[in-house]
Amino acid sequence: MGGFTLIEVLVSIVILSIGLLGIAKLMMFSSRSNDSAYLRSQATELAYEILDNMRANRTEAISNLSYNTPATAVPTTATPPATLCLGAVTCNSTQQAAFDVYEWKLRLNNASNPGGPTIGALPTGTGSVLTTNVGSQTTVVIVVSWNDTVAQSTFGEAAAPQSITLETVL
Repeated sequence: MGGFTLIEVLVSIVILSIGLLGIAKLMMFSSRSNDSAYLRSQATELAYEILDNMRANRTEAISNLSYNTPATAVPTTATPPATLCLGAVTCNSTQQAAFDVYEWKLRLNNASNPGGPTIGALPTGTGSVLTTNVGSQTTVVIVVSWNDTVAQSTFGEAAAPQSITLETVL
């Protein structure tokens, strides 16, 4: 045997290139799956954030339902409340609830602060909070939705909004 022939070298290059293409496709699929998982964890964190705010201001959340936020199909720009409860500013419970909802809406949508820094965590993120009082029990349903078209196209599925729902008793 006098070494490799030109045909053997070409066949081995073709086999190696097919293997490298497979690895590249696997890396792309893995990257998009990681992006999707990241967005889901951000949505979960945002749902728990507003729930924690409601628990901190429990009386307002139960009695006046100030945290209730209607569901919207299209993200809306967060409107600042009359009083920004920051630093040394003292707010009553209703003002604190309005400020909590404002900050939550800013963090939901990554395009929520036009002209300012990007604050939001989710692409076209929306959220809703529904508080229901039944007897002495208050139930809260929080829904966070976002657009996950990049991952959905990778998995071969039609682009549909993703959402998580958190339901608990205050």
